[in-house]
Amino acid sequence: MEHKGEYMPKIIGIRREDKSIWERRVPITPKAAAELKARHEIETWVQPSPVRVIPDAEFAACGAQLKEDLSPCDVVFAVKEIPVEQFRSKGVYVFFSHVIKGQAYNMPMLKDLMEKGCTLIDYEKVTDEKGKRLIFFGRHAGAAGAIETLHALGKRLALEGKPNPFESIGRAYEYPDLSAAKEAVRRAGRLIQDKGVPAGSAPLIIGVAGYGNVGQGVLEVLNELPVVHVDPSTLGNLAKPGNFNPKTVYCSTFKEEHAVASKEGKPFDLAHYYANPALYCSVFDRYWPRLTALVNAVYWDDRYPRLIAKADLANPKNRIASRLKVIGDVSCDIEGSIEVTVKSTEIGDPCFVYNPETGEIADGFSGPGVVVMAVDILPSELPLDSSESFCQALKDYIPGIAKADYTRDFESLDLPAEIKRAVIVHKGALTPPFAYLSRYVQ
Repeated sequence: MEHKGEYMPKIIGIRREDKSIWERRVPITPKAAAELKARHEIETWVQPSPVRVIPDAEFAACGAQLKEDLSPCDVVFAVKEIPVEQFRSKGVYVFFSHVIKGQAYNMPMLKDLMEKGCTLIDYEKVTDEKGKRLIFFGRHAGAAGAIETLHALGKRLALEGKPNPFESIGRAYEYPDLSAAKEAVRRAGRLIQDKGVPAGSAPLIIGVAGYGNVGQGVLEVLNELPVVHVDPSTLGNLAKPGNFNPKTVYCSTFKEEHAVASKEGKPFDLAHYYANPALYCSVFDRYWPRLTALVNAVYWDDRYPRLIAKADLANPKNRIASRLKVIGDVSCDIEGSIEVTVKSTEIGDPCFVYNPETGEIADGFSGPGVVVMAVDILPSELPLDSSESFCQALKDYIPGIAKADYTRDFESLDLPAEIKRAVIVHKGALTPPFAYLSRYVQ
């Protein structure tokens, strides 16, 4: 404890990630830890980890201390959820809590944080005054999701007896970094330019739903192919003979105006849609049957219409017309915007096939239906790139987080405004913006 007239250096902790055997990310890098010590007199303690993408020795070399017990730390940082048994009374924690939609599986964790009088800061809610997110893994989720989708497409086409350039693209985690993965995509692209897409697959069209950070990460990878970007309105004509180039991959980005329409037949208005989503319905089946693959990168909750419902895939008219082979569901909302995402998948077993006639699924890439890639920790497949990028966005806020006096009431809590917006629980109580979670906790 700090005594009057005596300065005690602040200590932050970095927790070992253990939610998944594939989770290798870290929120703060050794270089950032060294800067915090040199410029702000903030010590960093790091729980040892045999799987973290940055070895323990690199943290130690930069002045961080390897400590199993982080209980003396003023603030503990993590990436994913922390087990309830590791919360200490009145502790301060910063991580992706996955509670803001009232997710049932994390309500016991939220309740425990409250009962122990803790403070919870969630990266997902760190925003500017306009609500734009500032700290995220989105770009790398999109990039890894695009790589996984292309890999799945290669597998599916090969099982259909169509050798194809996408077969040469490996899993995202198999490459040392994003640069190496993108080079593999470029090599596949050169094969397409030389020999074209498999017979019967042209025009090969990849749709991207969403245009935010995740969508930009998807396009960053897809643009390594010989891509021509086309407006969704042109997809119908594109499929006609003579209108496409078999040595090209076509890409179409879908916005809200393509996905939904007013139930009353009124012109689409984005602000009105977000304020009144119940007055809109999905019209995405105008487009998705024309696609070869779809990468879903949209935020969704149950106020909004789905992009693809189970009934849409089961519709006989759509089944006959559909060319859709793979859905890369980067957003991975279970039975959400892509309702056939009936489960999330592990990196070790990333895909299943959804049969729209029976509603059954089969792990892997073969069988009747559409392949669904639904890995829910995609940035973990690019752990070094994603950790460095994430830390770059986070590091300037760490001194303010570490040095705040959390004994104060929420109203007088002196945190950067961007961080204060992300305080979900303070001293065991839900803060005003998140009071709605009380009904889920109960």
